[in-house]
Amino acid sequence: MVNIRGADTPTDRLRCAVVGSGNIGSDLLLKLRRSTVLEPRLLVGIDPASDGLRRARRLGIEATAGGVDALLAAAPDIDLVFEATSAAAHLANAPRYRAAGLTVLDLTPAAVGPYVVPAVNLTEVRAEPNLNLVTCGGQATVPIVAAISRIAPVSYAEIVATIASRAAGPGTRANIDEFTETTADALCRVGGAARGKAIIILNPADPPLIMRNTVFAAVAADTDVDAVTESIERMVETVQGYVPGYRMSAPVQITPRGGPDGGLRVSVFLQVTGAADYLPSYAGNLDIITAAAIATAERIRPELKAEVGA
Repeated sequence: MVNIRGADTPTDRLRCAVVGSGNIGSDLLLKLRRSTVLEPRLLVGIDPASDGLRRARRLGIEATAGGVDALLAAAPDIDLVFEATSAAAHLANAPRYRAAGLTVLDLTPAAVGPYVVPAVNLTEVRAEPNLNLVTCGGQATVPIVAAISRIAPVSYAEIVATIASRAAGPGTRANIDEFTETTADALCRVGGAARGKAIIILNPADPPLIMRNTVFAAVAADTDVDAVTESIERMVETVQGYVPGYRMSAPVQITPRGGPDGGLRVSVFLQVTGAADYLPSYAGNLDIITAAAIATAERIRPELKAEVGA
């Protein structure tokens, strides 16, 4: 049984638990501690020797190696769960969360619930009990495809996400196939592309490279290129509102696509510098998905606090 410190103390903040004590879970805890509307109450893992669990305890946060069973025992004292494990784990855990009435933000590519990209579709899905944060590459690139598609139909979108090998923990490595499938699907479902493709590259360079993302989108030849460029620039500013290290590394390029179909190719080159809360700044892949999760949680807080009667 987990005895959460301060569980009986009324709070206006959203009481949060993080499941997964690896890179993503550890980074989430540090961001949660800075939030004025979210409160980290519990870190859940399965390895008693986990560095993440030890670190949480040093920060004064309750931590347990009792797995999801321990979380469910503490469910009355939790408003929101962040799943930071693996796609396979979330597929197993999701029905149990649902039965316990817990709202979940899923940072794995399991895609159990609808996708959420805060800059694009949070308003439409914010009431859902299980929201999927897509992937780090999806959080970086789906907003750009959405920015293009709000000006012109995107017949095809392809993205390449390059991350430092050192920034890819066991969960990321175990989910490579799910990463590509989920990201490609989100390019269509949230980004608005008719077809999508995603590629991930783990770069072993030393010193590690900062996360880079390339977006290619196919649009019609008569597309208003100035409007597309302006829309992309506005979207970058929106994402920077919750991921300060997100930026374009070169101006938008719009060129003839060639081939029998003609049309134009929109090329966008992105760089994500991490906030270095947990891993160094090269781990932009870690930072963008945890920052997106925090932004989502802070914006859905009013509804959740109303549900629990706070």
